[in-house]
Amino acid sequence: MNVLVVLIPVSLGLGLLALVGFMWTLKADQYSDIEGDAMRILEDDDIAPEDRERR
Repeated sequence: MNVLVVLIPVSLGLGLLALVGFMWTLKADQYSDIEGDAMRILEDDDIAPEDRERR
């Protein structure tokens, strides 16, 4: 039972920390261009331009 005295505040603190982190990402506009990020990850920048023509 004494363990609950420690675990409940720790879990509430971690939940609050996660909420603060999420609010920070919202305020920093991390989710403003979701479609652009989805398309940008599909681009293949590792291949040189002359090699792209051969494909």
